[in-house]
Amino acid sequence: MIWQKQITLDELGLSAKETLISHLGIEFTKIGDDSLSGRMPVDARTIQPAGILHGGASVVLAETLGSIAANFCLKDCSKIAVGQEINANHVRPMQSGWVYGTARPLHIGGSTQIWEIHIKNNDERLVCVSRLTMAVINKW
Repeated sequence: MIWQKQITLDELGLSAKETLISHLGIEFTKIGDDSLSGRMPVDARTIQPAGILHGGASVVLAETLGSIAANFCLKDCSKIAVGQEINANHVRPMQSGWVYGTARPLHIGGSTQIWEIHIKNNDERLVCVSRLTMAVINKW
């Protein structure tokens, strides 16, 4: 298991209240031994004017899952992991329903972490793949 702190879905949900996470309807769905998963609705909050899932909303889901997961992997409580770079490849459009994301680490180091996030539709077809680099810095 990669987690250095106890973590529950209820706690994650409470921490997301009154943030962009809750505004977009993102929900945390599963904490695995080496992954964090969540889902986001494809609705008026997350679509672009063309009526399909906004790429930026996919990036918000990816960074949410990767960022939160990264911080629960830190061994030193005087550190915090913050986003340094994110990229995303949008593979297929979505018009409605839910997208499901899962973040898994590619590298967990003392000064950087790299996470890969796969976002899929109900049929397990890839909608977006993202890679997130986190910088591990001193807490302020």
